[in-house]
Amino acid sequence: MKPEDLERLVTLEMPFGKYKGRVIADLPGNYLTWFAREGFPAGEIGRLLALMHEIDHNGLKTLLNPLRKRP
Repeated sequence: MKPEDLERLVTLEMPFGKYKGRVIADLPGNYLTWFAREGFPAGEIGRLLALMHEIDHNGLKTLLNPLRKRP
């Protein structure tokens, strides 16, 4: 993980699927768990979804709040 990955979680929108257009940090935990079970997509989006799953699974979503408030 790179520090800038955390900022990407609060700015990058999901490019496909049921939650297309929703910021990755705002995806529901059960959706992230589904990816963990079925397999994350390749590339940056998959890496970020896996990171968000770990953050969500460990109850650390509030750590992203200061990043959301940046201009």
